[in-house]
Amino acid sequence: FRSLKTDTLHRSARRQFNLILATMGKTAAPKPERTGMAAGLNKGFIVTRREMKTKPSYRRGRKGERVGLVREVVREVVGFAPYERRMIELIKIGSASTFKRALKLAKKRLGTHRRGKKKRDEMSDAVAQMRRKA
Repeated sequence: FRSLKTDTLHRSARRQFNLILATMGKTAAPKPERTGMAAGLNKGFIVTRREMKTKPSYRRGRKGERVGLVREVVREVVGFAPYERRMIELIKIGSASTFKRALKLAKKRLGTHRRGKKKRDEMSDAVAQMRRKA
């Protein structure tokens, strides 16, 4: 994965690539104890392991409490964009073809398949919330 040259990637793709690299291997899986031998799978000098504090950079990309609240307030005040309203109408119809059409619309407006799927899910949640209120 690291052998892929980052300078050949587009700027947004490079950002995603770096985010993936940053989050790779950040899990708290315990490493096996060293054997004290010079060769082999767990080679190396036997030392006592220290518990390291998690770095702030590990939470990069996670939504904070404050940001979530601000976005919620902005959504409440401003409402939906015209294309989002159109997506909501398509989702309300409820057939598979209109669900797909909503994704197509989101993809066209937002640029990528992943962003489109995320927006469609967001709009589906909004529709579900509207139905719960009514």
